[in-house]
Amino acid sequence: MFDCFKSRLEISGKLMTVTALRISAGRSTEPIGSDLPVIKDALGKPLIPGASFKGALRSRLESFLRGILGGERTLVANPAVEEEWAITAQEMKELKKQYTTDTALTQAILNQTDLISILFGSPWLASKFQVRDLMVISEYWFGQYQERDGVAIDRDTETAADGKLYDFQVVPAGTPFKFKAMVENAEDWELGLLMIGLHQFETEQIPLGGGRSRGLGVVKLEVEEMGWFDAREKNDPDKIDADKLLNYLKKMVNNDGSVYEDAKNYKDQWVQSLISYLENRENQNAEVNVM
Repeated sequence: MFDCFKSRLEISGKLMTVTALRISAGRSTEPIGSDLPVIKDALGKPLIPGASFKGALRSRLESFLRGILGGERTLVANPAVEEEWAITAQEMKELKKQYTTDTALTQAILNQTDLISILFGSPWLASKFQVRDLMVISEYWFGQYQERDGVAIDRDTETAADGKLYDFQVVPAGTPFKFKAMVENAEDWELGLLMIGLHQFETEQIPLGGGRSRGLGVVKLEVEEMGWFDAREKNDPDKIDADKLLNYLKKMVNNDGSVYEDAKNYKDQWVQSLISYLENRENQNAEVNVM
């Protein structure tokens, strides 16, 4: 998938906490401070791990595809359970025995990999989609965390259980984080899938972190820029336009922003490509079931 550079999408903006946010750093061992602090960078400022954002996005898209394509693991795998991977470790051993060249093995893996893992990665495939850790925007951060109390309830008395009172830390609502993500060598339908996922964040439909039943973790993504570069020839997507790629590299070295097109012009095209792709997969599944 990455043996030849074909295309790149860069997405930047900010992620705003609509309600307080809690992404735990684990139980504190400090004698003074919160029992359950939030995760912080080396300077003590809050951050959102890129893996947390990516994981929440992946989970939401998996749920959509399961509704459309069903629960077959070769279509939508479960990365948390090996038995539900599109290719298990044992199956991977068998593929390596069957396909002795890298090219043949790679193609076999792609043929058997579920749709989400093709974009987000699996134990056998590198991810096309990368998200940087979301750092707080310093000029809007005043070093203030909120402390909240929690308590375990005794199921018999329905009152606070003895010794079960604790406190936890949250990042206040209205805190902005810098968002930066990129995608390389993605097909149009994969970009359409990503656009749908990002829209879920833009419309506050994917919460992050813990305490969601308490109302925590509502966030809103504001995409400010989407830059798109495609090195493929328009009349033959399987070929790379060498002159176009060389010009791209030259502009990149000189920090020339004109190297990218505005990707927002392609969003509808990508989403329609996803719809067509899923309709074809759904029809293929129906034909297999009939047989």
